[in-house]
Amino acid sequence: MMKKVEAIIREESLEPVKKALEKESYFGMTVSEVCGRGRQNGIKLQWRTGEYCIDLIPKTKIELVVLDEDVNAVINAITANARSGEFGDGKIFVIPIERALRIRTGDRNENAI
Repeated sequence: MMKKVEAIIREESLEPVKKALEKESYFGMTVSEVCGRGRQNGIKLQWRTGEYCIDLIPKTKIELVVLDEDVNAVINAITANARSGEFGDGKIFVIPIERALRIRTGDRNENAI
């Protein structure tokens, strides 16, 4: 079977994560610019005029569909290259994929990824 790995990481972590995934032979991915917040509820900045809260932090979302046996390698590549140890490093979600289809050729499931 297949799984979708969604990783929401810091913007500056994208290039190291992408290179690590490519080094492990995972080339197909979708990358999106997203905004969000976690438990920290954004960040507070101090300006001359007072305190300013940035409630939604810019992040990068990477999505890959991989075989079940590749999930741990993908997670390891992402975490090793996105972890700073600070709040806001991100999250990884693993979601089952029921079916995949390559539009151009009609390949299905494992042959489509």
